[in-house]
This record gives sequence, C-alpha cells and structure tokens, in this order.
Amino acid sequence: MKIAVLYFSATGNTKKMADVIESALAELGAQVEKFDVTVPAGRKEPMDFSVYDGVIFGAPIHSMRAPRVLREWLQTLNGQGKKAAMYFTYGGFHVHPCHYSTREILATAGFTVVASAEFLGAHTFNRGGWQAVPQRPDASDYAAAKDYAAAVYARFSGKDGGVLGELEKTDMNEEFLDAIEGFRFKALTQLPTRNGKECSLCMACQEQCPSGAMDAEKGEADPALCIACLGCLDVCPEDALEINDMSGVFAQRMEMEKSTPQDLNKKQSKIYL
Repeated sequence: MKIAVLYFSATGNTKKMADVIESALAELGAQVEKFDVTVPAGRKEPMDFSVYDGVIFGAPIHSMRAPRVLREWLQTLNGQGKKAAMYFTYGGFHVHPCHYSTREILATAGFTVVASAEFLGAHTFNRGGWQAVPQRPDASDYAAAKDYAAAVYARFSGKDGGVLGELEKTDMNEEFLDAIEGFRFKALTQLPTRNGKECSLCMACQEQCPSGAMDAEKGEADPALCIACLGCLDVCPEDALEINDMSGVFAQRMEMEKSTPQDLNKKQSKIYL
C-alpha cells in the first residue's frame, strides 16, 4: 500500500508527528512518501494523488482552524475520491471546529476522510513568554501517533471499512472565525523584526516563511502576509529576530480560561474515528 503524508510545520511539531506516523506505517508494510508543504514552493506544483491508496494531511491549529495559507491550498486539490486522514498539533487551547472545517474542505476537494487526530505540541507563542505545554509532544503523544497510524492503515487498506464519524461543529461563521484569527495579532503586536540589528543574511527566515511574509534584507515581516507562526524565529541560527513579550497576554488568557499551565499539560492527544 502506498501512502502520501503531507504536512505543514512551521516550528516542527507537525513534522515530529509526521516522522512518527511514517515510521509506524512503514513497520506495518506501507510505502510512505512525505511532502513538506510548509513553504510556498512546496505547494506550487500540482499534486497527483492517483498513485496513492491514501493521503494523510498534517497541520497545526491556528485560532481553531488550519493555517489560512494551507486552507486556501487544500481547496485547490483534486482528491479523486481517495481516502484521506487528518491530524493536527496544538498548544493546549481550543481545537474545534478545526477537525470539522478541514474535513469539509477535503470532502469538497474530493477526498473521503476516514480518520483524524489531535496531538499536543509546544505553543508557538512560548517564544514570546507563554508557558503552554512546553514539553510536548512527549512519549504519550508519540504513542498516540503510532495508534493513529495503525487505525489509518486499517481504514486505508479496507480491513476497517469505516469512515470518520460525527465531528463537533460550530455556529460561528467564517467571518467570525476570521476575526478570531485576527486576535493572534492582539497578542503578537510586534511582528518578527531584526529591529535594526545586523545579521549574516543567511536568508533562512525568508526562504522558510510559510506565507512569503518575511523579507530577510529588511529584517521584518509584512503585516499583510504574516500568519504569526513564528517559524522565522525558529530557523534563525543567530537569534537575530525579536517579537514583543507576550507573557502578560498569557496570564490574561489563563485567567479568562480559568486554567493553569498544569491544566493544559494534563490534556491528552486524541484520535477520531
């Protein structure tokens, strides 16, 4: 059986799970091909899914949905009736309606979605002072990823003929969800910038920016394009980029959610069948 794993991973969490899933599927006898669709170049060429028995899509959750640039790209695909599975990584906060909304996009694109999952991973805003599941994914999350791979393999192979069941929906329309997505920039008030500092201009921040927002020579992100993933901070070998301190926003979020960092870390990865 031949399976494609496509993942969007600006800061590495989703790739970590893709690697575990790939290994688990290979142990079950599948031939796996991975595609990194994080940067625009990875989403440029048309995808032909005719040679695959199933396709797995992995992404982080940004404000209760898959990242905007990924959602837009998924809508351009031709699923050709292929079986598909989804998985998401998130930093301990709200998950839904990401499963439902992404399943709807894939179904409209011609895929039959048979499984989904969510895995804990350190929140990208930890780079600005948050304390949201900083040690995740851990052994429990990797174990869940292996179980997910086994379940997906069974459904792709036909041993388990099921498809993905009911998912939590939402009364929020797309315009309202877009507004919620904008709240990311209420926390991240200073987009990544060198703030006038010199660097070696290795270009990593620009080349690995998922939305094409980062200009390495200017040393700043375009606010019209930035999706607040902070992948540029992650790949900079010189720690030359800066953002604002968001620790106060995290404290407010904890108070609003009536939660603590310890409560967030008690959450467990979950599989949906």
